[in-house]
Amino acid sequence: MRALLGVADRTGLVELARGLRECGVELIATDGTRRALADAGIDATAVSDLTGFPEMLDGRVKTLHPAIHGGILARRDVPDHLAQLAEHGFAVIDIVVISLYPFVETVARGADRETTIENIDIGGPTMIRAAAKNSASVAVVVSPTQYDELLAELRRNGAISQQARERLAARAFAHTAAYDTAVAAYLAGELGDSEPAAPEYSTGGRLIAELRYGENPHQHGALYSVPGAPGGLAHARRLQGSALSFTNWLDVDAARRLVCEFEEPAACVIKHTNPCGFAIGADAADAYRRAFECDPRSAFGGIVALNRPLDEATAEELATTFLEAVVVPAITPGAAARLARKERLRVLVVERPSCAAQLDVRSIDGGLLVQTADRVGTDRAALPVVTRLQPDDGQWRDLLVAWRVCRHVKSNAIVIVRDGMAVGVGAGQMSRVEAAELAVQRAGERAIGAAAASDAFFPMPDGLETLGRAGITAVIQPGGSKKDPEVSAAADALEMAMVHTGERHFRH
Repeated sequence: MRALLGVADRTGLVELARGLRECGVELIATDGTRRALADAGIDATAVSDLTGFPEMLDGRVKTLHPAIHGGILARRDVPDHLAQLAEHGFAVIDIVVISLYPFVETVARGADRETTIENIDIGGPTMIRAAAKNSASVAVVVSPTQYDELLAELRRNGAISQQARERLAARAFAHTAAYDTAVAAYLAGELGDSEPAAPEYSTGGRLIAELRYGENPHQHGALYSVPGAPGGLAHARRLQGSALSFTNWLDVDAARRLVCEFEEPAACVIKHTNPCGFAIGADAADAYRRAFECDPRSAFGGIVALNRPLDEATAEELATTFLEAVVVPAITPGAAARLARKERLRVLVVERPSCAAQLDVRSIDGGLLVQTADRVGTDRAALPVVTRLQPDDGQWRDLLVAWRVCRHVKSNAIVIVRDGMAVGVGAGQMSRVEAAELAVQRAGERAIGAAAASDAFFPMPDGLETLGRAGITAVIQPGGSKKDPEVSAAADALEMAMVHTGERHFRH
């Protein structure tokens, strides 16, 4: 058997080569890999000796030769293929071990464009794809994590089973697809192109972690990175607590996205991706106290996010109830020591900014839905008041807080805010009136003098009237209903101020 080795990542290379030699496998290697093997006292045939040509164009061309690809692609069950190899003095290659140029890592460290382009691998993906296509006879390995599997097959069977070759081939094509997706994302980013309107759309990434299960225990789940420089929640540093579950990740993401909307100190409590509490405050501790007070019963077992470093005072507040996780941009040593006493609490620190211009991708049966990220406008000058009463400055503040929170609530959504604190949230209702009733019920007397936001227009006055009868004095909503004049008249009759935004914020 013959193996071709060409690896940018030298992790485990020497051990692999020794294992292959012990199994009687002849080694061929690209120049850099061969030098690394020689340093460990392991001989390998140079690719240039096999092809009869030296590496060319500063290494851009070294394996793109019939001696390599003929040896990989020849079908062993077709005599004419083998005869053609013999005619040209070529031999079959049975194992291909490749790790690609570190394109993603090059982007992550902020390399210049020329360096980044030179780290787009050409020969590596070509060999990987060729070997994967011919998995009937060739085994392809694309990661050091697969070395043990390869050697175990050889030691157990003296060969690599068809099932193993097919499994490796499937992983290989997934690997090159993710690699090409990263390159495409980089080049699109260079052009400032983030619209989901290309004739082809690809998505892929590297496995970060296998999860215990998916949304439910009978489902499989995993976490992958997206193309681009590693950043955002997926690459958070976990200080304590067990690994996050599938639903934990969804909730933590929802929490962090909400607080990142605000420049002021902000905190939220998330349950099932919906905020059951949100507030801005004088500092992190004050914001969290106020967010917790919105719905203390629902906050039990919730996910908390802050947009300020977690200090000891805030840690003391967090420690008073059971929480699943807290996510913050930074944490002080004192706060870390205090939370360490709550061993079940997961503490995540997101030190690197999230990936810019990331598209929202969701699966449907037989397809993918792709859209740009939702953004909310908060320029008062661009938001017309459609009632006789104008909001005062305090109402404007609460309206804009409610409007930003509202887009993070599942539709139909109503959010009631008083003094920068969410006091009632109606989420995920089939009727907008019921969403308003639920928000009012949770707010109770705190609705008096509060402001409210609706993620979409009121199709008729009843939803707005539910808010007005509870004592809410100002409402912000998209407008655009045929019955807008009736809704505005109802607001005037209830002595409410109402603002139109001209945009809705459904969240399904």
